[in-house]
Amino acid sequence: MTKRFSALAVSAAIVGGLFITSVPAQAAPSADGVVSTKAAITCNKNEMRQQIANLKTKAAKLKQLGETAAANRALNEAAAIQKKLNACIKAEDEASKPFPG
Repeated sequence: MTKRFSALAVSAAIVGGLFITSVPAQAAPSADGVVSTKAAITCNKNEMRQQIANLKTKAAKLKQLGETAAANRALNEAAAIQKKLNACIKAEDEASKPFPG
């Protein structure tokens, strides 16, 4: 009886593992229990580009004043925003592509 039980437990674990790994990482259950794989992320690309330009200008001024640590922080923040902007652009490009046939 224990061999049969352990075989059932292994089968259930495999099926459970298959279900867990088959759901995308972005999928999240909503309030009504339905799993949604689409994320409603909107990117204001123009605003992000303006923030990057402002931070780079700020970093240049800080560097001139000898505040290298503050300049590096501003540049790091600009790089982080640039990374988010690149991710938004890539996501939009991939969303507009049709599925391969």
